[in-house]
Amino acid sequence: QVGPYSNRQETYTYFSLPFCRGPKESIGHYHETMGESLLGIELDFSGLDIKFRTNTKKTVYCKKKLTADEYQTFVYAIKNSYFYQMYLDDMPIWGMVGEVDDTKTPPTYKLYTHKQLDIGYADKQVVDVNLTSGGHVEIHPGVELEFTYEVKWVQSSIKFADRFDKYLDPSFFQHRIHWFSIFNSFMMVVFLVGLVWMILVRTLRKDYARYQKEDSIDDLDADLGDEYGWKQVHGDVFRAPSMPLLFASCIGAGYHVFTVAVITIVLAIVGEFYTE
Repeated sequence: QVGPYSNRQETYTYFSLPFCRGPKESIGHYHETMGESLLGIELDFSGLDIKFRTNTKKTVYCKKKLTADEYQTFVYAIKNSYFYQMYLDDMPIWGMVGEVDDTKTPPTYKLYTHKQLDIGYADKQVVDVNLTSGGHVEIHPGVELEFTYEVKWVQSSIKFADRFDKYLDPSFFQHRIHWFSIFNSFMMVVFLVGLVWMILVRTLRKDYARYQKEDSIDDLDADLGDEYGWKQVHGDVFRAPSMPLLFASCIGAGYHVFTVAVITIVLAIVGEFYTE
């Protein structure tokens, strides 16, 4: 997937940018997990042919001539600091699409066309992976691009059970809190609560005025009048539920879920998670 680095929640499919697909057409095993579905992650197979513990020298896997539309697409992505995220054996790796060269007037745009993968292994398992982008190619309409990749396998002392620890290190991956989004949601809640409160106050004020007016008339005339407003629900307010045990269980479970959610959000805001 790809998206702007300034907003990591805004993501698109990897091949929404005019990248090249590798020569390998299928993958041996792949299944989308429920977590990926909930996060909106739609994985595309890159087509890069990577074999376990087999080094691959710098290899050209695709060539293409850049059209004017594809050039504009890459320029937009580079201007907005787009990055892409890939997965190797469920381990995420990140790389930038390109960079802006401000030393020239007007500025030029360079695309990273080379991917160097340094993969660490222990026994028969992948425990570490790093991506280095290279091949700074200045792009313009009609340029001939060569996309290359390189794979190096290195024996590692990292245990398979600890291979995700580096992603929990705040110095490696900072969990940025979008305060503007939180403030925007908070103000929206305040606005909706205020709107509902105004509607209820106006409705209750009219009902109270009618009730006070009815108090001044005879009881016989009051009984002949139809009930309206909040009087229509007075019989349901103190009515016992048909299954009180189930009702109490649902209320208790709801309070537990709500309490856990609030505590989790508060701890995430103060930064207690992913610190060790």
